[in-house]
Amino acid sequence: MQVKDIMTSELFTLTPQATLQDAHSLSREHGIRHIPVVDLLTGKFIAVVTQKALVSKVMSLATRFPQSQLAEQEKSIPISEVYVLDCDTVQADQPLLEIAEYFLNYKHGCLPVVDDDNKLVGIVTSSDFVKLAISLLKQR
Repeated sequence: MQVKDIMTSELFTLTPQATLQDAHSLSREHGIRHIPVVDLLTGKFIAVVTQKALVSKVMSLATRFPQSQLAEQEKSIPISEVYVLDCDTVQADQPLLEIAEYFLNYKHGCLPVVDDDNKLVGIVTSSDFVKLAISLLKQR
């Protein structure tokens, strides 16, 4: 099996012009924990916003500002303050075993899937591996 067999290709993404509020809203609205940041014109992968970084920044704001000001504060923070620039990526044709071992060894929650031109084509998450395990267990 390959990454393309379990990756999500219908993605919610942000652009570098997004704000913390954009990411927070997208995460809440769609129940997603990892949001790729892509160049709007080229579709090339730039970075990823992780749930950990997002929650950390929102909690930091919550300790400094009253609830009534949180939304306004989130609007003022560029997404670049929370995204991870130098994250690893994978390609759709990579073997799943290799990626599963990577997840286990490095404790990452997601890996963006890119093509040879670094264009985002999907994302594979630890949840995708859990879904695969459930599917295989049900087949037994």
